[in-house]
Amino acid sequence: MSRALTAELVTDEDRFAGLAPAWGRLYGRCAAATPFQSHAWLHSWWLSYGRRGHLRLLVVWAGGELVAAAPLMLVRRPLPALVPLGGAISDYADVLLDDTDDGPAAGALTEALADAARTALVDFREVRPGGAVERVYDRWRGPRRTVPDSLCLELPPLPMDGLTARLSAKSAQRVRAKLRKVAALDVRRRAVGPEEVDAALGRLLELHRLQWQGRKVTSEHLQPRFRAHLVRAVGPMVRSGNAVVTEFRIDDEVVAVDLTLLSRGLAGGYLYGAHPCLRELKADVAVMLLDACAEHTGGGRRDTLSLLRGDEPYKHHWRPERVVNQRLLMARRRTAPLLTAALCDATARHWGREVLHRWRERGQDQPPRQD
Repeated sequence: MSRALTAELVTDEDRFAGLAPAWGRLYGRCAAATPFQSHAWLHSWWLSYGRRGHLRLLVVWAGGELVAAAPLMLVRRPLPALVPLGGAISDYADVLLDDTDDGPAAGALTEALADAARTALVDFREVRPGGAVERVYDRWRGPRRTVPDSLCLELPPLPMDGLTARLSAKSAQRVRAKLRKVAALDVRRRAVGPEEVDAALGRLLELHRLQWQGRKVTSEHLQPRFRAHLVRAVGPMVRSGNAVVTEFRIDDEVVAVDLTLLSRGLAGGYLYGAHPCLRELKADVAVMLLDACAEHTGGGRRDTLSLLRGDEPYKHHWRPERVVNQRLLMARRRTAPLLTAALCDATARHWGREVLHRWRERGQDQPPRQD
């Protein structure tokens, strides 16, 4: 990049909103970006979950064009830290960096991040391997560490018949039988248009509530702020090609709705709602949804069909690749104790999960008491 670079720290919400056009162009020039780095997703998330006065958005300009962006906010608990926008409802976090940058933009963003951090730790959770923020991490001059974060499961970008062909003969036969069952029920699917998205999302969330009624569910998905975020974000994402909302009908009744998020690199089924009648009709909802999601990876359009975070047993039926997100921790020399504290906490939580997992594998409901 031959033009002079200028870094800017954005703390104003209106300024964040106004960055949408330039942000969208940069998003299209960053191959590592996931749907969770789109402006529509992040700005909507901030409106639902952000705290006034805590926005710390770093952007780097080359002339009038945006070439780097780090969407962050300041938190003070449990440690003072700059953390990515998107929170727990986003499966991946990252920065945006122009693919044509050979170092200057990444360097400018790294310097701006070090200046903005001051007395805070920089804590990037849920970074997908190969994320753009790794180029910042490589240039960081202070103490830094990488630790494992959540597990994601990924499949190759194949149509449904290709995914089925990867299975054993017996498993493939079962999948084909399940697809025939869905076809016999005359379940028809269609992607809704942008003008229908809000209503379709309302149906998705209601069906999601019904399908989990009486069972353990992610409580945040039932909250008004999550609904508001989803409705704000997904319409613009459908219009820009970063999301698709699919309705499944039997006769004229909507029996399921699926939200799949899209980027240049991946397609990922994010959330769905399915009427309990599908279980009664012996329809395999997971197979039905994967069949629909796989449509968006064919023809070399994307590199990965992501099952996103989580190690649920049903995902393993498809023989996915285990891909572990990374947590990138960066500190200035005077804030190195914060890095040490974060590492101690991460280690303790990791071993706590390991102990619980091992006891559950042995058929124990609870770990032994420590007297």
